[in-house]
Amino acid sequence: MPFVPTEYTLQSLKTNQPVAETGWTLSDPQHADTLIRTQYQARQIQLRDDSCGLFKFGDWLPLNRAIEGSSAPVTYKSEGLAKHLGLTNLYITFSGFWPEKGATMQTCSFKETEAYTVAARMTSANDKILVVASAGNTARAFARVCSDNNIPLLLCIPHDNLGALWFHKPLSPCVKIVASEPGSDYTDAINLSNIATKLPQFLPEGGAKNVARRDGMATTTLSAVSTIGRIPDVYLQAVGSGTGAIAAWEANLRLIDDGRFGNNKMRLIVSQNAPFLPIYDAWHAQSATLLPFDQAEARQQASIIAAKVLANRTPPYTIVGGLYNALQDTGGTVLQANNDEAEQAAQLFEQTEGIDINQAASIATASLVKAVEQQLVKKDEVIMLNITGGGEKLFKAQHEIIYAQPHLVLPTAMPEEQTKQEFLKLFGL
Repeated sequence: MPFVPTEYTLQSLKTNQPVAETGWTLSDPQHADTLIRTQYQARQIQLRDDSCGLFKFGDWLPLNRAIEGSSAPVTYKSEGLAKHLGLTNLYITFSGFWPEKGATMQTCSFKETEAYTVAARMTSANDKILVVASAGNTARAFARVCSDNNIPLLLCIPHDNLGALWFHKPLSPCVKIVASEPGSDYTDAINLSNIATKLPQFLPEGGAKNVARRDGMATTTLSAVSTIGRIPDVYLQAVGSGTGAIAAWEANLRLIDDGRFGNNKMRLIVSQNAPFLPIYDAWHAQSATLLPFDQAEARQQASIIAAKVLANRTPPYTIVGGLYNALQDTGGTVLQANNDEAEQAAQLFEQTEGIDINQAASIATASLVKAVEQQLVKKDEVIMLNITGGGEKLFKAQHEIIYAQPHLVLPTAMPEEQTKQEFLKLFGL
């Protein structure tokens, strides 16, 4: 199928006014405290052939060029887990490696949905080095996609999370990995990436502010709705930034406007890995802003949790169109689960569904168990459980695995100008 760019415009969520798309617009230039959102010319989504991979949902993705190698999330009706929990309409949206179900994401994470869509939003005019900060799964996904498509990438990751950078083939030299020092966390990696993007040669990926990232994540909801035939009543996912839940909410609003799938808003039930609970604490304090917390204590909590990818100290919670607004608009809530509960949930999922899942998905599963116990969901409601990563054990059993090593390890206290010089030297600039 020949590639056709998607027609879309951008809108400020604070003013509801158009925002010019310059090719890489990440924010409303007049208002820093708001997200922007895509408005697609196609009001009703028409799915493309499955051979298009993730881009079968291309009507609602901001695509400017063709990118090869993507896979779409897969949704199926649960039998084993549903029976165990006494649920009659539990649907699992699985992003990972499970060929038996048609899931073939080689990084075993739904972060591929972001990476492919962000890469496809880039144009030939964006000839700079893309900068991405990650706690693990996002790093693996962007490294793989950029390596395969020859897109220069600076990847910033905490040193303690380097174990997430496993691949079944070597990365291209166009991908450079910089780790923040041992004992640092995701926020430290973000700080490194922010220094790099002050240089004119580097392009900020944008995180939650990048509409391509959010709309890529939204394909999990599009997968569920196109399979079920209606908008679910409840949506469950573990969150670090909450960007995936924001994306689900935005997809929900588009689907209501589409008119063919119902007009209900899914209750967003998001969950965090205790004891790292900034979103949980703020929501249950009925606060529209994150509560003050000690940075050293937050680092220590981040070091304890099993789902390292959920340790984000600066989530888009307060910003207009952010997680607080999404939870409020959908009547949602925030749950928590500890490492032991997540491990039990992972074992339960593998026993009842037949596939291994990653730590973040285990937190989501543990929270579903709690939601049932606390009667936050009804037995007959249509429930979407977003399994954001799985099949890693299966993939590694079938492939020879190599681990990427950092090109640089930088102290968090290094002066900014010296850090900039290290980035430039890394790319021979």
